[in-house]
Amino acid sequence: MEERYIVGLDIGTTKVCAVVASVNDHNQVNILGVGKAPSDGLNRGVVVNIDKTVNAIRSAVEQAQNASGITVRAVNVGIAGDHIRSLRSKGVVTISNPDNEITMRDVERLLEDCQRIALPSDQQIIHVIPQEFIVDGQDGIADPIGMSGMRMEADVHIITGLVSAARNMYRCVERAGFEVADLILEPLASSYAVLDDEEREAGVVLVDIGGGTTDVAVFQDNTIRHTAVIAIAGQKVTDDIRIGLSVLEDQAEKLKREHGIAFANLITQEEILTVPGIAGRPPKEIKKSVLANIIQARVEEILEIVGIEIQRSGYANQLSAGIVLTGGGSLIKGICPLATEILGLDAKIGMPRGITGGLVNEVNNPVYATGVGLVMHALHAKNVNHAGPRTAADTEPQPKSGFKLDEFGKNLTSKVTTWFKDL
Repeated sequence: MEERYIVGLDIGTTKVCAVVASVNDHNQVNILGVGKAPSDGLNRGVVVNIDKTVNAIRSAVEQAQNASGITVRAVNVGIAGDHIRSLRSKGVVTISNPDNEITMRDVERLLEDCQRIALPSDQQIIHVIPQEFIVDGQDGIADPIGMSGMRMEADVHIITGLVSAARNMYRCVERAGFEVADLILEPLASSYAVLDDEEREAGVVLVDIGGGTTDVAVFQDNTIRHTAVIAIAGQKVTDDIRIGLSVLEDQAEKLKREHGIAFANLITQEEILTVPGIAGRPPKEIKKSVLANIIQARVEEILEIVGIEIQRSGYANQLSAGIVLTGGGSLIKGICPLATEILGLDAKIGMPRGITGGLVNEVNNPVYATGVGLVMHALHAKNVNHAGPRTAADTEPQPKSGFKLDEFGKNLTSKVTTWFKDL
């Protein structure tokens, strides 16, 4: 079998994660290498220090290269941040073919028409995702190609982001020595790793709680219906612990990971936690219930904002599959019962799935949901390479300077046509 290679690069606020995977002719995914490096060059998903981000990217990719034996050339990069916006748009075209049969070119023209929207000069379209097609007044059509009609309309979900944020992300990747094969919204990528087809069809909310941002995506009838990025996440929880208990940041992070509980009602027996004193001072004793109350207050705030986004989506009553929590922030104990109480939805933790071999155990963690999801998204979009066994890259060779942002909008139509085929 011929092996192809995909690299996912999750550039987060607290960590940079690189995942190198191989794909065989049966589209089976094997994880060959994983790399992770601490990141302090971003703030709420946006690059604020180029050099620190470049070093973190280089370190994470080098780890993945060493583990896999694959030389990485191009990467699929995730983007998030509270600058992300989503909106709905409609478009319409007439079918002028002699037999009135709808072709791929007609769909491309329609999607181009949907992108004719007024955007601020600092915003750039990142994704255009078809919701449904309407042919001569008949709605609910997933794939109109081959049908007959005189008039075709489309309802699409458009995701935009700051031009400067995207350019800085490209600049960091290119300075690290790699090309950008694609730029993908992180909650969209995570959904490929942790959601199955039944959940997408029944209706589900994906909540990816990272370090700097919490990403929300609502799916219903196999289509993404709403997206949002919340600028409150795991780092805020750590900050609350640090300030509330007067401890160091490393101590706060350790308390959160090892002893943190998001739902104080789950504590059946009080426990005293001991933290080393600062600069030779006596050790500090902390009640576990106090720690839990601090964590719960912030996690409740996050979940309440998620609830607002669910209501804003218009699909609050159509989410039979409930809520799937993923990302590093979902590892706090008790977060699922708290989410059920706050949102009134069944909740579970989403782990990366769909991997057939390789470092399966190493990535069986919500922390790697976005990294693995970027690989899955690239496979879905056929953005994989046919290079030799020593190079991981994308299908179509990019210019030496990488995938340019100003070319991104021009290539959107060819990219989005892959979406409706799988509805």
